[in-house]
Amino acid sequence: MTRVVVVDDQTLVRQGIRTLLDLAGIEVVGEADDGEAALAVIGESSPDVVLLDLRMPRYDGIWALNRLRELGGEIPVLVLTTFDDDELVLEALRAGARGYLLKDVTVEQLARAVATLAEGGTLIAPSITDRLVRAIQSGPPPVGADAPAVQELTEREVEVLRLIAAGYSNREIAEVVFLAEGTVKNHVSTILLKLGVRDRTRAVLRALHEGILR
Repeated sequence: MTRVVVVDDQTLVRQGIRTLLDLAGIEVVGEADDGEAALAVIGESSPDVVLLDLRMPRYDGIWALNRLRELGGEIPVLVLTTFDDDELVLEALRAGARGYLLKDVTVEQLARAVATLAEGGTLIAPSITDRLVRAIQSGPPPVGADAPAVQELTEREVEVLRLIAAGYSNREIAEVVFLAEGTVKNHVSTILLKLGVRDRTRAVLRALHEGILR
C-alpha cells in the first residue's frame, strides 16, 4: 500500500483528502498544516509520496520544497492546490515538485497521480500544460545561466522523454516502447546528462524551454 503525507492548512481539506485516498486504497501516514510541520512529519513517517498545498501561513509549500531539496530528500512531492498561477507552477517545479494538480481532480485522477509519482514518474495537470509551455519558452532557462549546452537527443531518447513528460514511470515506458526496464533507465540517465539536469522534472522543463518537446 502506498504511504502518503498530506500537507494543507485547512483541516477539512486534509480530512477530505484522507477519505478519498482511503477509498482508493492509499494510506495516509501523516498530516501537517504548514511547511515546517511537514518536514517533521515526513521525517517521522517516511512516506512514498507527499501531497503539498502551496499557499499556507508561516511556512508555505515553496519553503517546504526548498528545505526538502536542501536536505537531499528523495521523496516525490505532488503539489495539490487551488492555484494555477503560471509563475507559481514554475517556482514549485523548479524547487523540486514532481507533480502539479489542481484540487478539482477526481478520486481516480488523484490516485493515478500518487501511483505515478510513487513509481518514479512525473505529472502535470493537462489543463495547465499549454500555459506552462508558453511561460517556460518565454522565460530564462529553468536550470540556471551556467547550464551546459544541450546535446542532441536520439529519436528513441525523445520518445522516452515524451513519455516522461506524460507522467510514465520507467516500468510503464518499458511496456510502451517494448524495451527492458534496465534499458529505459539507461536512456533516462543519458537524457539527464545530455540536457544537463539532475532529475526528470528539470529534464522536462529544459526540454520544453529548448523546444525539444512541443
